[in-house]
Amino acid sequence: MSLNIKNERVHRLAREAAQLSGKTQTGAIEAALEEYLAKHGSDPAEADRARRLDLIHRISLSWNPSDDSATVDRIRSQEDLYDPATGLPR
Repeated sequence: MSLNIKNERVHRLAREAAQLSGKTQTGAIEAALEEYLAKHGSDPAEADRARRLDLIHRISLSWNPSDDSATVDRIRSQEDLYDPATGLPR
C-alpha cells in the first residue's frame, strides 16, 4: 500500500502532529483520520469489526462439516492436533 502526499504543508503538519503525540507520522495521521471519521458519524473500529465478522460469516457458510468427500483432515477436538503415539503435533 502506498500513499504519496505531494503537499509540503501536509508533510509539515504530519511531522508536528507526530512530534506532539509521540507517535510516528503514520500513527499521527491514522489517529487524526479516526478522530475525523468519528466526528462525522463513522466509527472505523466498528467498520473493521463488521468487515472481519462478514469474512468469518462467509467462510463459515462455505464450510460443511458433514462433507465426507473432503480430502482435508478436519480438526474436531484438541486430540486431533497431536499424534497419539508420539504426542507430537501432527
